[in-house]
Amino acid sequence: MSRDRIHPDWPAPPNVRAFTTTRSGGVSAGPWASFNLGSRCGDVVNHVDQNRARLDQELPVPVRWLHQVHGTRVVNHLEEPDGEPEGDAAVTFEPGQVCAVLTADCLPVLFCSRRGDRAGVAHAGWRGLAAGVLEATVNALDDDPSELLAWLGPAIGPDAYEVGVEVADAFMQEFPAGFKRRGDRYLLDLYLLARLKLEKAGVARISGGGFCTFTESGRFFSYRRDGVTGRMASLVWLEA
Repeated sequence: MSRDRIHPDWPAPPNVRAFTTTRSGGVSAGPWASFNLGSRCGDVVNHVDQNRARLDQELPVPVRWLHQVHGTRVVNHLEEPDGEPEGDAAVTFEPGQVCAVLTADCLPVLFCSRRGDRAGVAHAGWRGLAAGVLEATVNALDDDPSELLAWLGPAIGPDAYEVGVEVADAFMQEFPAGFKRRGDRYLLDLYLLARLKLEKAGVARISGGGFCTFTESGRFFSYRRDGVTGRMASLVWLEA
């Protein structure tokens, strides 16, 4: 069965490994079909476990999943070796530690250094973007931001993400370019907002974007489109 993977088009060192899963290649059925990796979206537990086991076969170690809450906490798994820590980003400075987040419209952002000695990933929906999850991840990577690379993974596209005034107000004053008006609503461009916030944080080498989880229904899960749906994973790690 197909296991479609999206590999970042970024100039990362060869020891930095990363990819994003799609909805293909798993055992889940119904709205979670088929490679759902989320354990909190209503899918059959055994199906999620099987999908996660398949994913782990592609990795140096099993994934340490996060309990994501749309916040800004960044986890270093070496410092929190047990359980499923609460957080919306993870970083690593050692080979063999897999950093992963789950998404289904929110923006996954992968990070690494040009030297290949650190990597990380952040889960950035509008709440996380507004609260500063990308800036927190840059800070946690503990490097000159100009030495970091970032890749923007699959998220809801700028022509599909309609939001209300309360969401626009969280960004409009600082980043008005991230929105287009549609009647009494706004279209939010997650990709552009992420780029603007990363650039302001000093990260200049930014790749990716251009996907739309909402419109590409055969390839991606989308919470906005379907309500009940699965989750994709975006992962990054260092090889020795």
